[in-house]
Amino acid sequence: MQYKIIYAVAALLGSTAASFSGNLNYASPSRRHARLGIDTNIVERRSWKRDNVAYEPSELNFTHGVASGDPWPESVILWTRVAPSNKSEDSTAPVEGTAPLWSHETEQFVEADPNPICVEWKVYLGKKNETQQIVSQGVTHTTSDIDFTVKAGQVEAQGLEPLTEYNYQFNVCNSDVKSPVGRTKTAPTADDDVSSLSFAVFSCSNFPNGYFNAYGNAARKDEHDWVLHLGDYIYEYAAEDDATERVSIPSNDIFTLYDYRARHGQYRTDPDLQLLARDYAWITTWDDHEVANNVYRDGTSGLNNTEDSFLNDGPEISVDTRKVNAVRAYFEWMPIRQTDLDDGLRIWRSFQMGKLLDLIILDTRVYDRSITSLGWNDDYIDLIRDDPSRTLMGARQENWFYNSLSTSAERGATWRLVGNQIIISRILKDDEGSLSGDNWNGYIANRNRTLKHLYDNNIGNNIFLAGDSHQNWVSDLVWLEEKEYDMETGQGAVGVEFAGTAVTSSGQSGPIEPKAGDYARAMIERNDELMWQEGYYRGYFHLKVAPEKLTAQFYGSPSVATRNPWDIPLANFTVVANENHLERPVAGGEAESGALRFGNVKHTNLTLNTETDEWEVIGFDQMFIK
Repeated sequence: MQYKIIYAVAALLGSTAASFSGNLNYASPSRRHARLGIDTNIVERRSWKRDNVAYEPSELNFTHGVASGDPWPESVILWTRVAPSNKSEDSTAPVEGTAPLWSHETEQFVEADPNPICVEWKVYLGKKNETQQIVSQGVTHTTSDIDFTVKAGQVEAQGLEPLTEYNYQFNVCNSDVKSPVGRTKTAPTADDDVSSLSFAVFSCSNFPNGYFNAYGNAARKDEHDWVLHLGDYIYEYAAEDDATERVSIPSNDIFTLYDYRARHGQYRTDPDLQLLARDYAWITTWDDHEVANNVYRDGTSGLNNTEDSFLNDGPEISVDTRKVNAVRAYFEWMPIRQTDLDDGLRIWRSFQMGKLLDLIILDTRVYDRSITSLGWNDDYIDLIRDDPSRTLMGARQENWFYNSLSTSAERGATWRLVGNQIIISRILKDDEGSLSGDNWNGYIANRNRTLKHLYDNNIGNNIFLAGDSHQNWVSDLVWLEEKEYDMETGQGAVGVEFAGTAVTSSGQSGPIEPKAGDYARAMIERNDELMWQEGYYRGYFHLKVAPEKLTAQFYGSPSVATRNPWDIPLANFTVVANENHLERPVAGGEAESGALRFGNVKHTNLTLNTETDEWEVIGFDQMFIK
C-alpha cells in the first residue's frame, strides 16, 4: 500500500510539471538563454506547500478575453488570462534581486505561494449550437509569476489542418468557469495553390487618445483572414494631468515589469480590441513604444545609457533592464510564438503562405539598430545618416532579410509582403529637403543595400508595409538616386509601399480642409514617388492578395473621441502582378481625402455603420479625446 501511495503522488507531481511546462509563458523567449524563463519545478514545488490554498473556481474569471496568433499550417498560439482580478501582479520577482534577471533559483520564488491555476483548453470544428468535433485539447497551469497569463503551446501539431477555421475555448479545470469562445484560422502550407488571402493591417493604438473603433469596424465587417499589427500596440507615456477619460494605468511613465504588464492589461480591456483578438489570429511585431519612444540598441529618446540619465530620467532603471521588462511583458500578453529569439530579443520571422506569398516580419527598432534621432541630436544624425556602418536591423537580421527575399523568389512565391515598422520611401518633409532621422531615411545606406539586393537579383512583386507615422502614405518603391523612374507610368519601380495611419495616435490636425489638405498636397508636390498622402483620419487598411493582383483598401475612423461604428472608405489601390508599381490611374483617379497624384479628391463623408450595414453622410467636429 505504501508503494502505491508513493507511486500515485509521484505520478500526480509529474502530471502537474508537464502541464506547467505546457504553458509557453513559463519558457524563456530565447532557447539560448534559459535563465530568462521561470523554473517550472520551483513553481510546482510551491504549489504543493502545506499552507498553499488554491483559488476556488468561483473566485476566478477570464479577465481579458481570448486571443490567437502566429498561424502555421498545423498550429496556432492560443492566449488568455485567468485571475482573481483584472489587476496585474505587483511582484517583479522574475526580474529583480541580486541574481541574474529572471533567475530560476531565488528564495523569493521558493517561498512565494502563487496558487497555481489549472486551465483546460480545446480547439474544435463547428460553431455554437452545432456538433463540435474536438481536434486538439490540453491542460496547463498559470500563476502570478507570469501575471496569470496562459499560452496553450501544446495546441501545436495536434491535428489542425491548413487554411482551416477553428473555434477554441478555455475553462478552469473541473468547473463551469469558461472563457469566451474564440475563432482562429491556420495558414496554408508552403506548396498550397491559394486563390486569395487577406489581412487587416493596423498600427499605433494609443489608449488615452481615443477609442479603438478601427479594431471593431474591421471585426464586424469580417472581410479578412488575419490581423497584421505593425507595432505601437501600447504606449509607455504617463497620464496627462487633466485626463478624465481612458486614463493611463499606471499613471506614470512605465519602466518596471509591473508597469508594462499593467499597461498591456489596460489595453486589453477595450471591447473592440477584445472583439478583434477573439475572432482573428494576429501576426504582430513591435515598434518603439512597446519599450519607449525612439528606442534603439542603447537607449531611447527619454532614457540614455549614461549615469546621468539613469539617475535623473527614470526611477533608476537602466536602458537594458527597461527593455528586458518590456520584452518579458510583451511575450506574456501577446499571442506570439516563443521561438528562438536569439539574445532574448528576436521577433523577426517569416510565414510562407502557399505559393501565393511570403510574409516577412522585421524588427527595425529594438533588436540592433544604430543610434536614432533622440530629440537633441538631429544635427549629428544629419551628418551620419548615410554612413555605411549604420543599420536598422543589425548584420544578422539584415543578412537573414536578404536571404529571405531571395529564398521567396527562388521558391516561386508570387508576392513578398514585408511587414516593418517605418517608412522606407524617401520622403522630403519640406522644401529644404529635410529628412526624418528615425525611419529608413536616417539609415540611407541600409535602404540602399536593401534596394540593391532587390534590383540586382531581379526580385519583383515586393510590397512594403509600415505604420509608425500616424498618417497614410502610398508610394511606388524606387531607388531614386540610382534608377530611372517615370512617375506617370511607374516604370523603374521595384514594388509598392503601403504605410497606414494610426488606430488612435495623433496625426495631421484639422480642419480637414484647408489645413490637412494643404499639407498632403505639398507632400505630393515635392516627392516624385509618393502617389497618395492623407493624415487626418485614424483607421487601417485591408490587403487582399491574389495571384494576378493585390489590392489595398484604406478606411478611416471619422472620430475616436467616442466609441462608434463609423467606417469611411478613403482610397483603393491595385498592384498588378509583375508590374512592380501602382496601377494607373492611381486609386482609380479618386480619393475621399488627402492628396492624390494624377487624380481628384472628393469629400463625400459617406460612411458605413458597421453595426447596421447602413450608409450615411456624417461628420464629427472632434477627432480625439480632449
